[in-house]
Amino acid sequence: MKIKQNIWFASFVGAGLLLMASCTDSYENFPVDQFTEEYVFSKTDSMGVQALNLLNSTYSFLDNGHNGIGGDYLDAASDDAISINQNDPDVYKLAIGRFTANNRVSSHMGWGKYYEGIRKANIIINNVDVVPFKNTFTNFNGEQKKLNHTVKAEARFLRTYFYFELLKRYGAVPLLMDSVYKLGDDMELPRNTFEECINYMVDELDSIKYDLRSVSMPDAAVYGHAATVEAAMALKSRILLYAASPLFNENPVSTDDPAQKALVGYESYNAERWKAAADAAKEFMNTFGPAGRKTVDLAKNQMGIFLSFYSPSVNPEMIFFRQGGQSKEVETKNGPLGFSGNSIGNGRTNPTQNLVDAFPMKDGKPVGESTLYPFNPQKPYDNRDPRLSLAVLYNGANWLGRVLETYRGGANNPTNSAEYTRTSYYMRKFMGNFSGATEYSNGYHLWVIFRYAEILLNYAEAQNEYLDAPSQEVYDALILLRKRVAIAAGSDKLYGLKANMTKEEMRKAIQNERRIEMAFEEQRYWDIRRWRIAEDVFRNPLKGMSIVKNLTSVVYTEVDVLTVNFEERRYLYPLPYSEVIKNSRMIQNPGW
Repeated sequence: MKIKQNIWFASFVGAGLLLMASCTDSYENFPVDQFTEEYVFSKTDSMGVQALNLLNSTYSFLDNGHNGIGGDYLDAASDDAISINQNDPDVYKLAIGRFTANNRVSSHMGWGKYYEGIRKANIIINNVDVVPFKNTFTNFNGEQKKLNHTVKAEARFLRTYFYFELLKRYGAVPLLMDSVYKLGDDMELPRNTFEECINYMVDELDSIKYDLRSVSMPDAAVYGHAATVEAAMALKSRILLYAASPLFNENPVSTDDPAQKALVGYESYNAERWKAAADAAKEFMNTFGPAGRKTVDLAKNQMGIFLSFYSPSVNPEMIFFRQGGQSKEVETKNGPLGFSGNSIGNGRTNPTQNLVDAFPMKDGKPVGESTLYPFNPQKPYDNRDPRLSLAVLYNGANWLGRVLETYRGGANNPTNSAEYTRTSYYMRKFMGNFSGATEYSNGYHLWVIFRYAEILLNYAEAQNEYLDAPSQEVYDALILLRKRVAIAAGSDKLYGLKANMTKEEMRKAIQNERRIEMAFEEQRYWDIRRWRIAEDVFRNPLKGMSIVKNLTSVVYTEVDVLTVNFEERRYLYPLPYSEVIKNSRMIQNPGW
């Protein structure tokens, strides 16, 4: 029976799982009966205008991470940064764990939002075949495909992406398959097992990959903006990496309830899951990377990755991203305080000393092991990994034609108070090239969801975990990233990496490389969870730097800025109370 209600029908969030969206989870509110399926999926619309509009609206459920957590970056809930906002922002609630099943962080937890996106995707999947698209496209294998194929495949990609966003937050969730629920249907659906969720997502991506375009094709909807075969295989790589990780594979959240065990992860460890993750990343590298069709590669300019649309010569690293119009919003929200006019910044994101310490010296060796250390104590940021200056603005850095002064009483920290910077650092990443400019100007700021560097890191991690000792291929993946930013090769050509590392030593090297390469890209927050190290990470306080300038010297002193007590139950979020109370088959996560 055809559903005559508005096809968006936002009050049926969760594809029937929610009669009304949780009061804390946001949802779209469109008038009922505005459009029917017959109108959107018209048998006479050869251009498929309304069907494509619905597909585009489904993309809107993808997050844009720029200041996306109530005005902050998600990394400000990890050990890499804190928010300058001390008025109880959402990101602080995430950092210290001030949330419950009933009192949720609406800008992030996303249960209702992602299930609404899944419902929209299912409506497209069930109906788009009737649209008589006259246009065709050529897929990655050179085959001609009807446009219906890619529209449906993109909807299935988005559905899989939404399921993964739910899974990394909650563990196993109910899989709706292609169902679109309506009033009167049985909505008391149980959670599938974690293993069923992983298998379903991987099978979906394998099934649709050749119904999608490639980023190398001119009609790929603004080059990487729409789901492509590369995006699907990058998502597969990430899913399998998470599935193999300790939180889900080796040491899931502990519970005495047998019913919860299959929901929070696999019920037993299997090293082959690391191999599956390594194989997925390697397949991507061999198919799309320099060894394959060369549709993606590392960009020469790391800063430009986040500012330039895809092109093989300018930004080949891009796989999948969200875009907005040209603006200076990122700079205005996060640029250093102490400027005026068109140079005003609000300094929202303050990197921690913990993150700064993670960056090695420019010879690739840790600060305490490099021959470049001890450096001049007056200039602690000299001779560092170049990625530090691409990610963090620090005392003495050049910005807007001036030398930043984040010492006590300096122009960019005049009162040494949290109103300016809580750590003496400001975020640099994602902002345009304003070192020598006099004011901010409009530009693109892409939110990159997948890029090639992550694939290399995924491969290095999974391959290292599967093997007894790291192979040369594991070394090579990290070397490519270090070589790209001009880390010194050294006489051994290892770019600062130790020779003959143990598996455990390489694990630490990979985890640190991922931290500094992907800083502020919403990786660290999830990584310390899937690695199951959050409890260890937060045993030490988050630190900043207190800088005092005297007549003859500048004194740098580490200071504690935030202490976090991380409880085991916080490795997974609580399911919304509204879902558990009305669905007798919905099992809550351990500890909640």
